[in-house]
Amino acid sequence: MGKPTGFLELDRQDRTYKPVDERLKHYKEFVVPLAEGEVKKQASRCMDCGIPYCHNGCPVNNQIPDWNDLVYHSDWKEASDNLHSTNNFPEVTGRVCPAPCEAACTLNIDDKPVTIKTIEYSIAERAWSEGWVQPQPPEKKTGKKVAIIGSGPAGLAAAQQLARAGHDVHVYEKSQRPGGLLVYGIPDFKMEKDIIARRVKQMEAEGVTFHCGVHVGQDLSAKYLESKHDAVLLATGSEHPFDFFAKSPGRDLDGIHYAMDFLPQQNKRVAGEAQTPKTQELSATGKHVVVIGGGDTGSDCIGTSFRQGAKSVTQLEIMPMPPEKENKALNWPNWPMKLRISSSQAEGAKTEYSISTTGFSGEGGKVKKLHYTRVNANMAPIKGTEGTLDADLVLFAMGFSGPIENDVVKELALPVVARGRFKGLDATDKDYKLPVSSKLFCAGDIRRGQSLVVWAIREGRQAAHAIDKYLMGTTTLPR
Repeated sequence: MGKPTGFLELDRQDRTYKPVDERLKHYKEFVVPLAEGEVKKQASRCMDCGIPYCHNGCPVNNQIPDWNDLVYHSDWKEASDNLHSTNNFPEVTGRVCPAPCEAACTLNIDDKPVTIKTIEYSIAERAWSEGWVQPQPPEKKTGKKVAIIGSGPAGLAAAQQLARAGHDVHVYEKSQRPGGLLVYGIPDFKMEKDIIARRVKQMEAEGVTFHCGVHVGQDLSAKYLESKHDAVLLATGSEHPFDFFAKSPGRDLDGIHYAMDFLPQQNKRVAGEAQTPKTQELSATGKHVVVIGGGDTGSDCIGTSFRQGAKSVTQLEIMPMPPEKENKALNWPNWPMKLRISSSQAEGAKTEYSISTTGFSGEGGKVKKLHYTRVNANMAPIKGTEGTLDADLVLFAMGFSGPIENDVVKELALPVVARGRFKGLDATDKDYKLPVSSKLFCAGDIRRGQSLVVWAIREGRQAAHAIDKYLMGTTTLPR
């Protein structure tokens, strides 16, 4: 693959970031792409490892060694075709995927995996700039009509696949723009929204109809959609946030909010979109911000707070600090638990580990202090370690427990079951079908629980395969 000796001759080189003081002045992307020649060099590092473990690390099963080789030989068009054959939105995963493929790369045994994510990004952006990404409308229509509720990555992937198979696809989205968390959750500085808009335009040309501002289960009956369509796919995500502090002192103080009350507001401001009526305006300007939760959503809150002009940002994580380097003999090729510093954390946040919030206090009904205690490895409080932090704005970024249950789920009496610490709809892995009706399918976070964008894309593609087979008796769509 690539250059047989490339991994011996060339070191890993990845994209860089623009300086912190420069990027904090705006909400645009700040990753500096690699030049074409350097991308080809990095692709040449892909070794003939015999068993491409990167395939196992990638949920959509990208044919990574193949398009690495094509890039090395400057066959960018064929690389784009190959990449798009398994991934509907590589320009998205090339930006926001944590790259489990790189963790599984054989060269990662030596801590220098192939820059797979950067190469994927480069292929996708080259395809758009060269005009290779064109609508692919079906040669003939099937006469079948499919409704998709939710336009996040799972819903979008399924919609594109089903439209290309010839079905009449209608996507219902409660927000004003398609994209779900891709548009309203991920900050613009990580992914600008014209990236999604251009895909939506392509999909519309392929025959997908988007109905935005329609909340199924409230504005429109899900049972009505079921009666008017040959199949219905639920892809509404996992939006119910964890709240471990419901009974904590001071929880009712003003200034304590969920991350997903905070992040979408800024994305709407950047887009010039009106806020939801009666929504409390949230801003970190001039405030001491405390973010509870150490994952990607927490990092997004950090970066957004700094750009809004926060006085300080502190991130709290109840788990111990991970090791800087994992034990490869125990972990590889699986995703390792190790210390990772996100670009937002590197912008000046203070991150505290092994710390548990015990309550809040304030003045005039507004939060001013967060109370905490240190915890041991078993997360039990350590006596004498209690303290407080200045906190004018507290953001909960502790993940999501499962789907919202007061709209579609309630109306259709759908079965919600535990999946680890998350909840999801009870659908089989094989056909993505819900047991309450032969017409109903589900995919993405609403089925498996909170997960990665790349897993949602895989789920959407596989659900499309199952729906097409259900409607036509057979399918040529890939799983």
